[in-house]
Amino acid sequence: MADRRLTPARPDLAAAHLEGQVEAARFVKGEAGSLILGRASLRQLPSDGAPQDSELLRGEGVIVYERKHGWAWVQSQADSYVGYVREAALGPAAATDARVILPLTPFLSAPDVKSPLRDLLPLNARVKRGAVQGDFVEVDGGFVHHRALAPIDQVAPDFVAVAEQFSGVPYVWGGKAFQGLDCSGLIQTSLQAAGISAPRDTDMMEQALGQTVLGAKLKRGDLVFWKGHVGVMRDGEILLHANGFHMQVTSEPLAAAAERIAAPVTMIKRL
Repeated sequence: MADRRLTPARPDLAAAHLEGQVEAARFVKGEAGSLILGRASLRQLPSDGAPQDSELLRGEGVIVYERKHGWAWVQSQADSYVGYVREAALGPAAATDARVILPLTPFLSAPDVKSPLRDLLPLNARVKRGAVQGDFVEVDGGFVHHRALAPIDQVAPDFVAVAEQFSGVPYVWGGKAFQGLDCSGLIQTSLQAAGISAPRDTDMMEQALGQTVLGAKLKRGDLVFWKGHVGVMRDGEILLHANGFHMQVTSEPLAAAAERIAAPVTMIKRL
């Protein structure tokens, strides 16, 4: 059975490229779009009360397969995740040439630190750079400080150092931004900043990322997996992870985390 998280298919509607592979009453090609807010929830169902599976970030491309009652059914072009997002959060497909490299940065109305805040842009949000005015760059009708941006192909040298910047950030199921994230959101976001593509959920990561080193001496950057959970080693002993016990991103000895989780480590991967 196709994975609903990655397959734009429902009994009533499916992507045109899936015709002949899945059953659906109707097939559509879909149209390209992108997120125009700093971030927006990607939900299981078209309801604000539905679980948040993931988030979309500004400038992230999507394929829109349906617009109905204020909701859009989409597939992310970044990690192929499928879900529902508020239609008002979407705009046309956008050409971008820069990404946010700070954990969070203000999107201002004018090139002045005292100007009204329009939004907050998270790490890995993508924008199109315009004219430079002093310390600010015009992007999409607003302004971002030039130190918050870098060319899309400029990546962080150490994804663990990126993850460490999120220490203390709240644990939020389905989140992948500084306002709140979950265990796989922390890892995916940090890897993306380092130019490494990763799937969204822990089971997908465990299958897709790196080489298995279960039983080897641990080192910085090793990913430690449990069923439904993942963290990254800061060194040979300390694990960094977003977790529901502390309800934030924390560092603690791997031995302490493993004892509390009370389930076997299923895999250790090295990139």
